[in-house]
Amino acid sequence: MNIKSPKASLTIMTNSVLPGETNILNNLFGGELLARMDRAASISASRHSKQIVVTSSVNHVSFDRAITLGSTVTIQAKVSRVFNSSMEVYIDVWVDNPEGQQIKANEAIYTFVAVDINGKPIPIDKIKPESEEEQKRYDGALRRRQLSLVLAGKMNAKDATELMALFS
Repeated sequence: MNIKSPKASLTIMTNSVLPGETNILNNLFGGELLARMDRAASISASRHSKQIVVTSSVNHVSFDRAITLGSTVTIQAKVSRVFNSSMEVYIDVWVDNPEGQQIKANEAIYTFVAVDINGKPIPIDKIKPESEEEQKRYDGALRRRQLSLVLAGKMNAKDATELMALFS
């Protein structure tokens, strides 16, 4: 297995918010934003793994800022950590303000699994963080994974060493 840079999975998608994608307040539907994030994250996971990928879970979504009709929205997705066949993808959502500056509006964390043609999980290359932000997201991914496994009853809390370290 090879080790790759998270940058190799970077996916950037930019779109405008159209009238049919907004609610009565002329804000982008949350479901529309989730779909856009899923598409960008899927491409990012596929770029990293060079395999078929499926969405395993939406681990976190933060709707911090309304995105209004006519806004230009940029979604950036990048693999933050790889486990065996699964990978966490961190998504940042930016909106252009009237001066053309990008303001962070939302973020999300999705998990994807690489699968073969029969839908069976397959191992994929690891990543090595390069920037401070990539390292922070990489480190946090193990805690988030352990928390998800504990909550799903798939891991004993005593075995969640990274998670337990936060409380001791």
